[in-house]
Amino acid sequence: MIKRALISVFYKDGILDFAKFLTSKNVEIVSTGGTYKYLKENNIPVIEVAEVTGAKEMLDGRVKTLDPKIHGAILAIRDNPIHMETIKERGITPIDMVIVNLYPFFEKVQDDNLKFEEKIEFIDIGGPTMLRSAAKSFKDVVVISDVKDYDLVKSEMEKGEVSFETKKYLASKVFNLTSAYDAAVSEFMFNSLENKEDKKLNYLNMSYALQEKLRYGENPHQGASYYVSTTDKGSMKDFEQLNGKELSFNNIRDMDIALKIVLEFDESKKEYACSAIKHSTPCGAALGSNVFEAYNRTYNCDPTSIFGGIVAFNSTVDENTAKELIKIFLEIVIAKDFTPEALAVLKTKNNLRVIKYKTNTNDKINVVKVDGGLLVQDEDTTLIEDYKVVTEKKPTEEEMKNLIFGMKVVKYAKSNAIVVIKDFMAKGIGSGQTNRIWACEDALERADDGVVMASDAFFPFRDVVDACAKYNIKAIIQPGGSIRDQKSIDACNEHGIAMVFTGIRHFKH
Repeated sequence: MIKRALISVFYKDGILDFAKFLTSKNVEIVSTGGTYKYLKENNIPVIEVAEVTGAKEMLDGRVKTLDPKIHGAILAIRDNPIHMETIKERGITPIDMVIVNLYPFFEKVQDDNLKFEEKIEFIDIGGPTMLRSAAKSFKDVVVISDVKDYDLVKSEMEKGEVSFETKKYLASKVFNLTSAYDAAVSEFMFNSLENKEDKKLNYLNMSYALQEKLRYGENPHQGASYYVSTTDKGSMKDFEQLNGKELSFNNIRDMDIALKIVLEFDESKKEYACSAIKHSTPCGAALGSNVFEAYNRTYNCDPTSIFGGIVAFNSTVDENTAKELIKIFLEIVIAKDFTPEALAVLKTKNNLRVIKYKTNTNDKINVVKVDGGLLVQDEDTTLIEDYKVVTEKKPTEEEMKNLIFGMKVVKYAKSNAIVVIKDFMAKGIGSGQTNRIWACEDALERADDGVVMASDAFFPFRDVVDACAKYNIKAIIQPGGSIRDQKSIDACNEHGIAMVFTGIRHFKH
């Protein structure tokens, strides 16, 4: 039987109606600070927590509920005679329900207008402590940490008692919330260190909130959900969907890669970029003098594979480009923005997902799940360590620009990866092969008339260079670092091909 409830909420949504319901069930309500004032102003019978503890709140509200008369009332095991005798001796009335939601640290930690010291004040102490106490005592205490659960508890109370399974479920939600909350705080504190390079945390902080349940995962028989960071901004978190059906697991993953490619280029420098992705693999990428040209050049890289793919832009899509986009079946178009005319055109395709990104890519770490563990690495954010021409022939200025363009694309193709470029078009992309020569041959054959070539890793043999010579490739860019580098350099000199080393490998498995 629920006789006394403690309510302390930052978010007041729905609490007034629920408090009225509790009052109708003869539940005594204890409350704190702003919640007490809110309930009192709305004529809800309520006892201030200071009246229960015998101590006024102190330290600017930092200490209100951190008191034995609160936590003893929550943690006492009801069927333990010693516990019940102890709290009786100390004049403590049991608390049977705890309703708490936390200070908005998740939101405030992302606010660039707040100073470090200001963000600290949004770290909730009393709230998580009450929630954890109540969750530990779930057999005896109903704990609500989510406003969405008011109706669930209300419906069960109307029929009788809140069930054991529901109480256990609500308790699990508490520990789920507080673990994410603490992880966010830990990450915030650690990232604020001036020198953290020589420091390590013993546990991996991951704080992600459920954004939506997805229809399925990579395949229809796989369940899936989408979670977003509670602490960081990101292009795949802060986007706006302007049209189309719901996003799938594969949509989101491919959209991420497509956008990362075009954001390698700077629109402010008139680098209007477009990329096309199919099955997590680039099937086209190009620069143009405007967005229309960028798309048409990307389409012409591989008109077959782009069908059913995802197209990304680093600029605003105009009406003419939109008219071209709807000529074929595409899953997604993602761009910096869309003119009203372009959006009207794209919306004629009901199922076409139209996405406006608001935040540039911001990943700092890359996480891969393996059975029983996680592999964590820094995100690959460095393109080139240093340019080093290693052949007798040097690339022309135009060839060099195209080589750099190629490196920005090959970085996102699955290794082994080769990209063949002509006039800032990724005309041939060979990726996901178990050896480099197969990737090279695929790329060269698809490109047909490529001029320069980029590789994600070094050449273990000269066979790639020899294949390039057959297709009149003029220049090659690759990391270097093989014990057989000289053989590839010698082969380039034989064929009159320029070769540039970058010192950086871009394997993507």
